[in-house]
Amino acid sequence: MFATKALRKFLTCLTSRDAPVLLDLGPVVGTNVSFFGEQFGCKIFIEDVFADLNRHVREGRLDALPEFLRKRFPQPGGSVDGILCWDLIDYLNRPAAQELANELSRVLRPDGALLGFFGTAQPRDMHYTKFVIVDDVNLKHRPYPAAQGRQAILLNRDIIKLFPNLRVSDSFLLQNNLREILFRKPA
Repeated sequence: MFATKALRKFLTCLTSRDAPVLLDLGPVVGTNVSFFGEQFGCKIFIEDVFADLNRHVREGRLDALPEFLRKRFPQPGGSVDGILCWDLIDYLNRPAAQELANELSRVLRPDGALLGFFGTAQPRDMHYTKFVIVDDVNLKHRPYPAAQGRQAILLNRDIIKLFPNLRVSDSFLLQNNLREILFRKPA
C-alpha cells in the first residue's frame, strides 16, 4: 500500500458534478468500481487499453496501435468528467502515446480532470500494475503479466507535450518511483 497525493484532488474535481462520468483505462477492479459508484454516483466506463496493447503485441501489430487508439473511444467529445490513466502511457511507443493523449483530451469535458501515473525508473520485470483504491489517500498495487515492458521513462516536459490542450494542476513525485500528474482541461 502507498499514499497517493493526487487522488484526493482528482476526487474533488469529480464531486463538483452531479452524477459525474468517469473513464478508467485500466483493467476492471471491482473495488474501484464500487468506490466510485457508491461514493460519487459515477457513471463508469472501463476501457482496458492494457488488454488492447497486449493483443497488438501478441499479434505483431504494434504499428497499427496508434490508428486503433484514434478510433478506440466511443464517448462523444467533451462528455467525460474524469479520466484515470494510471501508468498506461509508459508502455506505449511515442505515436501510440500521442494518439491516446489526443483522444483523452477530446473526450474530457471542459474543467474535467485526468489523473495519470508515470514511472521515474526503469523496472526490471515485465508486468503491468493494477491500482486498487483503498480510500481517498491510499492505493494498493498488484502486478499482473504484461506482453511488453515500459517503453521509455518520460520527462515532465515530454508528458506535458503529449497533452497540449490540458494544463497541469498538480504534480507529485512519490517515493515508490511514480510521478502523479493531475491535468485539468480549461473551461
